[in-house]
Amino acid sequence: MTRKLMSLSEAIGRYVADGMSLVMGTALEAAIPFAAGHEIIRQGKRDLTVIGPISDILFDQLIGAGCVRRVIAAWVGNVSEGSAYNLRRAVEEGVPHFVDVEDHTNLTIALGLHAAALGVPYLPTRTALGSDVARGHPGLRPIRCPYTGEPLLAVRALAPDVAIVHVQRADEFGNCHLWGNLGVTLDAVRASRSVIVTAEEIVSADLIRSDPNRTLIPGFLVTAVVHEPWGAHPSPVVGYYHRDHAHFREYHERTRTREGFLAWLKEWVLSVPDRSRYMDRLGPERRRALRIAQSALSAPADFGC
Repeated sequence: MTRKLMSLSEAIGRYVADGMSLVMGTALEAAIPFAAGHEIIRQGKRDLTVIGPISDILFDQLIGAGCVRRVIAAWVGNVSEGSAYNLRRAVEEGVPHFVDVEDHTNLTIALGLHAAALGVPYLPTRTALGSDVARGHPGLRPIRCPYTGEPLLAVRALAPDVAIVHVQRADEFGNCHLWGNLGVTLDAVRASRSVIVTAEEIVSADLIRSDPNRTLIPGFLVTAVVHEPWGAHPSPVVGYYHRDHAHFREYHERTRTREGFLAWLKEWVLSVPDRSRYMDRLGPERRRALRIAQSALSAPADFGC
């Protein structure tokens, strides 16, 4: 087996190039790979297409930093606070430049990724029929069922260049344990040409093999694995830390203006070279408050024979 462990800067530098399509935020409001997004910003990647159901403020940060040319998403915003100000400025004013937006529902994003994971060009659905979402949409096309003649919608397959996902633990070969709300993570990694995994813990291959039913991302799908504790902050990771509501509120208030966002970006992304320094800036008291206070362990499973 090939060892795939590397630094985040190396993984982003090697596998994310200008003009690529990236799927992130695949577990909806949890385990969003903010550390990877911040490294993309620091490396100055440009003309990216970002794909995802609910990215919370990650896509907004990438848009404001000038990294994004196109958005394929069900929703971009600040889940607990409201608008994504950088998205609005980009769409309405061309600041820092105009971005194209391909609107989806959560289900059509899921179906597009599932189609690519299955290796088929599209999947049929009834969702969004008769809605404005499908009107003139490049990835949603009205069709007729060849068996019943009923109207359906063909959802074009979405095959990103790179999936970036955050997990609870992985081994150095890329085999990953993850649990909690998975969203569209499993289809996203199977649909993508390359997969970068950031993990709270790097553990032994023996530990991963001890619970094969939790190995939901096998190493043969993974291109690079990165040890990145707190790599999803301010979003939550089940079993590790809670959502940092205060961070989302602060981002909402400070990014109302372009100048405010640039100041925030300098403080939290551009002036911190890595996640360790980011967490130093967050401070030990804030980290203690966010950590899981009480475990809720699952029942053990016996794989003996």
